[in-house]
Formats: sequence, structure tokens, C-alpha cells
Amino acid sequence: MLRRWLVLLYLGSLLTALPALAEPAHQLLAGEATVVNPRYLLIGPEGQAISDQDFRGRFQLIAFGYTYCPDICPTTLVDMAELLKQLGPDAERVQGIFISVDPERDTPRVLKTYTAFFDARILGLSGTPELVQRAARNYRVRYAKVGGKDAKNYAVDHSAGLYLLNPDGQFLKKFAYGRPVDEILAELRGFLGSIQTLH
Repeated sequence: MLRRWLVLLYLGSLLTALPALAEPAHQLLAGEATVVNPRYLLIGPEGQAISDQDFRGRFQLIAFGYTYCPDICPTTLVDMAELLKQLGPDAERVQGIFISVDPERDTPRVLKTYTAFFDARILGLSGTPELVQRAARNYRVRYAKVGGKDAKNYAVDHSAGLYLLNPDGQFLKKFAYGRPVDEILAELRGFLGSIQTLH
């Protein structure tokens, strides 16, 4: 609990003021698919292209957000880190992923430092605005900039939650933001138990 409070305090200090509403960076369009398409092609911490196909044989636990987020993202990543910790050796079968919806500020280097603060096993991904938008649309994630006084001083309103893919890269379910870790852990262990071998 103390660690979560410190994380929130530290990251909350990055935002200087409550920003005013600005133009959305991405909203789902009318008539778009209502089911999750679990595909993405983004940039990893070393500048390499990474897609959902790179983790075949492992479960993927995915969150969308951004490093300047004052509350939702750090809380989500604290939960993700706790899930990996509680899974013990089974955590090797799960890849934690944090996809930034703020590619202008969240460079691969920034994301690498940020995700390591929570757990070095969590992989931070970003990309061009177009690649990020495509990934967000596939996962039905909404996000919108809310601007400050200059181009660098803004927040991003965004959808929250954890998306789980199976070892074949198929979407299994979305865990709602704020759901207790022990409940997610129980379901996650159930999924892990139903698939005993890696591909």
C-alpha cells in the first residue's frame, strides 16, 4: 500500500495543473467492430518492431496508458507487477505489456525506465501516432488529449483495464480497471491451468 501511495505521489507531481479539454487524439468511429482484434505492431525499448505474434506460446497481459498518467496507469502497473509476483514461476508464461497512447512523449527509452520502476518484466511499447491509433482501435481503446498551456503540457484521457490474450494470440477477456488483484489472479491461474504446455 505504501509503495502504491509513493508511486501515485511521484507520478502525480509530473502534472502541474488540471488541463482544459482539447481535441481527441483518437475515438472509435461509428460502425467500427465491437469485438477486440488482438493485433498490434509497435516499437520496443530498443527500437525494434514488436507485434502480438512475437509472444506466441505465452499469455499476454496488456494495458494501455501513458507515463504522465497521475493515477490510473500507475495503479494498473502496480497491479500487473503484483500479479506477476504472485504467479511465481508461472509468471514466465505471461508477458506483461504496457502500450503508450502518448507517443509524442513516451519514447522507447522513457517507457523502458518507466515500466522497470514497477517490474522489469513489463514491456513498454509505443510507435508512430498511426501505429498506436491502429492498436488502440483494434482493442477498442479510446483516448483523447486534454491540453495545457503548451504542446508538452497535457494529459490523456483513456480507456482502462487489462486485456488477456492466450498463447495463440487470441483475446480471452478484459479485466475491468479497479478489479481486486486477487480476483484477477484467480481467473488468470484458471486460464494458465487450462493450457499446460507452451507451443
